[in-house]
Amino acid sequence: VYRVLDQFDEAKILIRHNFEGNKSVFELAPTEHHDHIICVDCGKVFEFNDDIIEKRQREITKQHGIELATHSLYLYGKCSN
Repeated sequence: VYRVLDQFDEAKILIRHNFEGNKSVFELAPTEHHDHIICVDCGKVFEFNDDIIEKRQREITKQHGIELATHSLYLYGKCSN
């Protein structure tokens, strides 16, 4: 199973996320970019997209002479559950 997951990751069919606790979590390759919020208590993962954050990341990389190719943003906190 793990070999197949690795192959799907390499083929960009799945995306591997390495969240806190050294766990690999896989999701189908998204058609649109999104970021993640992870609850440190229960492990629930929330997906979100924020145009202001995306714009600011491009501005910051441009200030440093870098053209942003891709990125991953993981925010950790505690949910209300």
